[in-house]
Amino acid sequence: MTIFTGPKTKPADVVKDASMTKQKEMMSRHYDRLSDAPERGEKVAATFVPGNLNELLMCFNFVNNLPEVNAIQNGLRKVSGSYVMEAEKLGHSEDVCTYVKSDLGMMAKGNIGPNGRKLPDPDVLLLSYTGCFTFMKWFELLRQQYNCETIMFHTPYMADGKITKDMVHYMVKQLKQDVIPKLEKVSGVKFDIDRLREYLRKSAKAEDDLVWVLQSAKTKPAPIDAYFGGIYYIGPIFGAFRGTDDAVDYYRFLREEVEERIAQGKGPVTPDGDMGKERYRLVVEGPPNYTHFRQFWKMFYDEGAVIVASSYTKVGGCYDFGFRHDPQNPLESLAEYCLTVYTNRNLPMRVDMLENYVNEYEADGLLINSIKSCNSFSAGQLLIMREVEKRTGKPAAFIETDLVDPRYFSAANIKNRLESYFQMIEQKRAGLRGAA
Repeated sequence: MTIFTGPKTKPADVVKDASMTKQKEMMSRHYDRLSDAPERGEKVAATFVPGNLNELLMCFNFVNNLPEVNAIQNGLRKVSGSYVMEAEKLGHSEDVCTYVKSDLGMMAKGNIGPNGRKLPDPDVLLLSYTGCFTFMKWFELLRQQYNCETIMFHTPYMADGKITKDMVHYMVKQLKQDVIPKLEKVSGVKFDIDRLREYLRKSAKAEDDLVWVLQSAKTKPAPIDAYFGGIYYIGPIFGAFRGTDDAVDYYRFLREEVEERIAQGKGPVTPDGDMGKERYRLVVEGPPNYTHFRQFWKMFYDEGAVIVASSYTKVGGCYDFGFRHDPQNPLESLAEYCLTVYTNRNLPMRVDMLENYVNEYEADGLLINSIKSCNSFSAGQLLIMREVEKRTGKPAAFIETDLVDPRYFSAANIKNRLESYFQMIEQKRAGLRGAA
């Protein structure tokens, strides 16, 4: 999610807006704090983005380390390929999630973080299971590696598409009887629910501004790209900053920046500067490719294609559908947060969401980016594509890449499919004009 490329890999000609620079500084400080944690006497918790209980971890003074974010950093820095191959040499299958293999390969090669310094071993593994079975297997491997306390906070799958009182009660019971006592034991810090309330209050404030930014893409031209640019926007709130003053400040700053772009009638900022004329408005399902992130993005903005909404920017919370962290009901709020993330939603809910995006954001169609090694996203995507296409009457298309394995990015193939898709959109428009 959050992108921190480091000074050695930053292309000199990449254009960044002020919020991206601000976020990079935040991430640099965070990784230094993480590296310094053992010397400072701070404990480290490893957890995942979907269901990330950052506010709760802060109540016990843990520094949050997110393995999948480290894998993303490795992809952006173009070192994930060697880590993936290292994990395969150790016996992990080609079909295993490449986030996992990048993480395991990084550990095998010294566990050096994106700041060029060694990342410390975690003192606790906190798994808020949210619809991805791979997370469970990943933490089994990490538990073998680190031999530390492991906490499983089980989240019921929303198979029927709704949250019940029993689901929330079941999760709150886990928090009270298992999760919080173990965090107290490892950290040596007594739980303070008023401290949690204050963090949740800050989270809700930042979430309000994030939703405003994402929904600004309803404007024409869209002032943001909600997929490639969205990766930056979701970083702080999906990672180690939700519940902090830094997050509140960042999202207020980002909102002001986007408001200014709207006032000036500008489109998104791309690595090559302001995007030119907006020609296509798309909704995208599935994560991006990180090993060729800039090249991938360029295939879109060179054609005047902007992504106005995406499912991936909801993987750490579907705030635009109404959820906010609630300081008045802190434990229940943590449970509901985990239940409502995108990866815990069933296929009918995902179809409804994408249909809503196509219609509400006046998109020209839906594009599926199917990730070879990510079953949590890829399962059912062809069904999703056909159903959204049928409901909206807008054309849909399908491409395939991978998360952080460069072997599965075929630039020529993707470019050809995108060009064909844009032609489909033009033909659809011509047909509508002819009918009128």
